[in-house]
Amino acid sequence: MNMLRSMGVRALALPRPFKRALVLALDAGLCVLAVWLAYYLRLGAFVSIDGDVRQPVLASIALALPIFVFTGMYRAIFRYSGLPAMLALARAMVLYTLSFGAIFTVFGVDGVPRTVGLIQPMVLLIFVAASRIGARVWLGGLYHDRLRKSALPRALIYGAGNAGRQLASAMANSPEIRVVGFLDDDDRLHGQLLNGLPIHPPEDLARVLRKTGATDVLLAVPSAPRFRRNEILNRLKAHKVVVRTLPGLSDIATGKVSLSDVRELDIDDLLGREPVQPHRLLLQLNITGRTVMVTGAGGSIGSELCRQILKSRPKTLLLVEISEFALYQIQQELQGALLKAMADDDGDLEASAREFSGQTSIVPLLASVCDERRMDSIMRAWRPSTVYHAAAYKHVPLVEHNPAEGVRNNVWGTLACAEVAKRNGVKNFVLVSTDKAVRPTNIMGATKRLAEMVLQALAESAPGSRRTGAEPLQARTCFSMVRFGNVLGSSGSVVPLFREQIRSGGPVTLTHPDITRYFMTIPEAAQLVIQSGAMGTGGDVFVLDMGQPVKIIDLARRMVELAGLTVRDESNPNGDIEFSITGLRPGEKLYEELLIGDNPKPTQHPRIMKAHEHFLPWEMLQQRLTELRAAVDANDVPSIRAQLQQLVSGYQPSADVVDWVHVASQAGAAREAAGRGLGGA
Repeated sequence: MNMLRSMGVRALALPRPFKRALVLALDAGLCVLAVWLAYYLRLGAFVSIDGDVRQPVLASIALALPIFVFTGMYRAIFRYSGLPAMLALARAMVLYTLSFGAIFTVFGVDGVPRTVGLIQPMVLLIFVAASRIGARVWLGGLYHDRLRKSALPRALIYGAGNAGRQLASAMANSPEIRVVGFLDDDDRLHGQLLNGLPIHPPEDLARVLRKTGATDVLLAVPSAPRFRRNEILNRLKAHKVVVRTLPGLSDIATGKVSLSDVRELDIDDLLGREPVQPHRLLLQLNITGRTVMVTGAGGSIGSELCRQILKSRPKTLLLVEISEFALYQIQQELQGALLKAMADDDGDLEASAREFSGQTSIVPLLASVCDERRMDSIMRAWRPSTVYHAAAYKHVPLVEHNPAEGVRNNVWGTLACAEVAKRNGVKNFVLVSTDKAVRPTNIMGATKRLAEMVLQALAESAPGSRRTGAEPLQARTCFSMVRFGNVLGSSGSVVPLFREQIRSGGPVTLTHPDITRYFMTIPEAAQLVIQSGAMGTGGDVFVLDMGQPVKIIDLARRMVELAGLTVRDESNPNGDIEFSITGLRPGEKLYEELLIGDNPKPTQHPRIMKAHEHFLPWEMLQQRLTELRAAVDANDVPSIRAQLQQLVSGYQPSADVVDWVHVASQAGAAREAAGRGLGGA
């Protein structure tokens, strides 16, 4: 079957005149075969093609080929042989039968039985019709496949190693993309063939793109370090090609690569720096064999925390989430991942399922972190040793438009969880914070800094400072917080937004051309949180050495170029994607910082620093929080902003209050006042 397919592909690739010559030769052979078979049917014995037998053979060829040409049979395309082709064949065979029968049956030729003049045209009709139908069956599907493949996007694979070879094999019959060659840096491979495809030097990429019409480049270099991948990306971005990649070696350890493994560029590739490598001991120290709680477990950071925690096999993992759908999603994912990992370990899924309850228990819990009674019930029932507090409102504009709820959730949610943890003997309480807490210009950043101050004050105060009821005094809880920059790939990240805008043809929206941010990936952030919590001694603020901040417009431009497109601007008015500057949003600032002071101290992790920053003692902070709570309950936004400004060092709110409720209430009051004025007039 493969041989026939290969022969068909080669036949389709032949020039048209050569293909017509082959068909003429085929029909001539069928004429000879038909005469030979006609003699057998007449005489009951096979005869050799010599003597008198040559006369009907030569006559058949001399009559059939001109008639076939005259009636247009060779203008019909074999692979499309249908009713029109059959009608042309019928006309040709009528003319042929009349001519051949007149010669050998009506008039007669010495040495040739007259019945041959009738039998041979019927046999020839069967042979020629069968050849056309066979060609349709044999070549028709191949031609359609060829047309389909020629219409597919063409791709070059960068990397002619094992991963590249496996990828080319997996994509040989892909309905989505067609591989037309390889690129590789090894000059010993240049000019060679791999899986029948040529290997080109990357320096010839422009020529190869013109020759092959390739529009995509698939990176198959999973073992290359980050700096090498960035060198390749910088080389490719000068050409209008879409760049996609394979996962790392750990993801293809099975030795098999499939088309589904090809994906858009990793966010790590867009960052252009090596991710922070975790310390395995720090990851496991507060998790393995223990009961661990994650609040906000269905969010971007919370869900990744759960995935990382599960790898270290806790005894119990408590998932606390206010969103029912988000909680269901992360519970199903984690249970599936755990069962799969255990089945991979011993190859027996049923045995793994039996062992499941004895190894790790995943408990989904619907709860609001602001509900202190509910949180107390949960911690009292399971007594977690470590709590990772990721529940928070983090979207800057939304919190700016809903400041009272932002304060309630981010500050009192943290306070409620921290005090409950303290009462129930939690050993480690880790707050997920943000770089926006440093000299904030928005409510979200100010609330996160105030949440940090709450934990710092609780860490300094005596255990059980707000203990209520008859609970026994518990061991001191170690409070720490982890501050990091923007997380790429999260629900509010610019990367998925930019990708969708580029996919839709633009424009790509930017709030300001000079805006910069620190970036990290979700797994990197989650690992940092876990490791920092393991190093906490009480009241610590951990920050990551994240290198240089990234200019958002440069990130967007890199994404456009690696999608095979160009930016439309003054220097390139014919570009593909336009950038649209929308202006800074409420509470947004151009630059972010990680430290309030200038006194970071090193830790045992080379990329994690520790800062001891100024905060109010618990007695003083508690009084100020009571005043702030009254303003929050009354939704007195100007008072909320004023009190946050007094509490949080460096907080500079924007000039206007943009709280939706406050603005609507002010507008309503103005309309009522105007109405009363008109009534009085």
